[in-house]
Amino acid sequence: MIIFPAVDMKDNRCVRLCQGDFQRIKIYSDKPLEIASEWERRGAEFLHLVDLDGAKGEGFVNKKSIEEIAKNLNIPVQIGGGIRSEARVDELLNMGVSRVIVGTMAIENRELLKKLVGEYKEKIVVSIDAKDGKAATRGWKVVSSVDSLDLCKELEEIGVKTIVYTDIARDGMLEGPNFDIYKALAEETCLDIIASGGISSIEDVKRLKSMNIYGGIIGKAFYDNLLDFEEVMGCLQKE
Repeated sequence: MIIFPAVDMKDNRCVRLCQGDFQRIKIYSDKPLEIASEWERRGAEFLHLVDLDGAKGEGFVNKKSIEEIAKNLNIPVQIGGGIRSEARVDELLNMGVSRVIVGTMAIENRELLKKLVGEYKEKIVVSIDAKDGKAATRGWKVVSSVDSLDLCKELEEIGVKTIVYTDIARDGMLEGPNFDIYKALAEETCLDIIASGGISSIEDVKRLKSMNIYGGIIGKAFYDNLLDFEEVMGCLQKE
């Protein structure tokens, strides 16, 4: 199981939100590259970047920070947040980003998603952000009528290999992941599943690994020192 430390960016600063609420924001650093480099130094295998301004539809505000991280780190990085066009996907991959995460596109522009998956294969990851089992779009602002589990099955059929699944109610709340949905996804699909939202204890990590979950994104629990990165990595190596 891969642990993805999260670097969420707004206005070129490293921040965290609670349940995607921009009114509940905590700033950790105004130097995202330093934060990203520290994760690499500590032994992270892969980094998860989020462009929060992009998710809100406010343009490519964090371009400088994203490019600096992609060009200066030796470990792979994946990025999500407001990526809704082929041009943006091309731009990010040309910067050196390893995987691009799209979300809204999976609901609103399935044909473009199919095209991108056909062209870029495993470099395209789909983020499923769910509220009460329904997929949300537009930076979590719009909740669709699409069942999230059904959507994941459809994505697998068109060739998507990896998904990031976030239960919005758990994100940033440190109350544990939604294990039921990850169990269902593991049993009903062959997707590589990255769990996101609520991971806050060693027990959470162990349980996800026992379910054969491919990866877990951890942000707030690391930044607030509720989880120790080295302890998590050591625990996974022992399992």
